[in-house]
Amino acid sequence: MASEPELLEAWRNGDRDAGAKLFEQYYGTVRRFFINKADDAAEDLIQQTFAACLAGRERFENRSGFRAYLLGIARNLLRKHWQSRRVRGRKIDIEDVSLAELGAGPSTLLSRNRAHKRLLDALRELPLSEQIVLELYYWENLSGAELGRVLEVPEDTARSRLRRAKLNLGKVFRRLERFSGAPESSDENLENWARAIHRLASDDAEP
Repeated sequence: MASEPELLEAWRNGDRDAGAKLFEQYYGTVRRFFINKADDAAEDLIQQTFAACLAGRERFENRSGFRAYLLGIARNLLRKHWQSRRVRGRKIDIEDVSLAELGAGPSTLLSRNRAHKRLLDALRELPLSEQIVLELYYWENLSGAELGRVLEVPEDTARSRLRRAKLNLGKVFRRLERFSGAPESSDENLENWARAIHRLASDDAEP
């Protein structure tokens, strides 16, 4: 069976079947990345991600795996998507801004209970950089090395960002709980609900 680097090389050399195999294997991964962060542009950005992967002329180095490589492309396209909207004309790093500030529409993920809904809302109140690292960790189970590859930072920096993002998520989530009158949740509850939402995202990501 051909490896992912071999499939990518074959696809770039005109083998459509190789491209179809990669698309089938990673469509769900790329869709999960965009589904809670790109509102009605998600499908277009999914197609752009695979097109950019095909068009890339650099040799793929399998340092952290093809999935991390593909998600790195997706992250850069997401940044460009929101940067093009411009935040009230300010020049900023788009990843320092939350989707709530950017005026993104509500999540298209259907939640099974109010806790899930609050968690999705909390994620979208965080800076985009923190939402990205948390969703990659909870939904894709990326390792520290893979997170570093996607975020284009050293592994230690990626792990530090993840720890900070978890703390901030907990603060925002509990604020939303207090606002709704819900009992305060534990960190374990938060972890379990975040993992559970992965199943919702996976169901929604069926091609």
